[in-house]
Amino acid sequence: MGVEHVRALVREGALVVGFDITDGQGPALVQELGPARFQFLPNRSVSSAPDWVEIVKYCQAVFGPPTILVNNAGIFRSTRVDTVSEGTYRSVVDVNQVGPFLGMQSVIAAMRYAGGGSIINICSTSGLVAFEDNFAYVASKWALRGMTKAAALELAADGIRVNAVCPGETETPMLLGSTDPGTALPPENFPFGRWARPEEIASAVVFLASDEASYMSGTELIVDGAYTAA
Repeated sequence: MGVEHVRALVREGALVVGFDITDGQGPALVQELGPARFQFLPNRSVSSAPDWVEIVKYCQAVFGPPTILVNNAGIFRSTRVDTVSEGTYRSVVDVNQVGPFLGMQSVIAAMRYAGGGSIINICSTSGLVAFEDNFAYVASKWALRGMTKAAALELAADGIRVNAVCPGETETPMLLGSTDPGTALPPENFPFGRWARPEEIASAVVFLASDEASYMSGTELIVDGAYTAA
């Protein structure tokens, strides 16, 4: 999903810095888009405050102060409230909730300096409704949705908009390659009869990053093929 966010933002003229705990698709994406448009740093974690400080400094040095932040990183572990270990619960929260908190906090000063910005948190339909066997993931995404609203109120005076995108099941390697039966609902469970494509989620991200969404803050765009409409 993050790869499609980068592609879509670069197509619209953005200069993007991305990072991950592994190389992943980062180097290939740099070759595809060109280092003048996209820079990638591996071996950095969203749950590390020093890594976030480094990333923001790097962005400022290479492309200027960040005016868009997409908090995309996320992990899933099938968990139940009666059996999940503290370690597993904390691992999900560290990436899905603490990571976006650190990301938001790290860009505020730079966005204030730039005169404003747009923060986009990739939430989930699991932040709107509960799903069985998803206890830790649901908890982290409901928290992220609340954090989005609280930050939107606190940063409005700075011209910083904070919104969430709530995708339904999306065709990503993480989902398609999983053998965990609690990971995804089958495509036929959705009114459209299919999962979302990553580029459909990226379109929502681009909109929220753009001036067309200049009066939108503290809300969520739900991209789930009408699953939560019932």
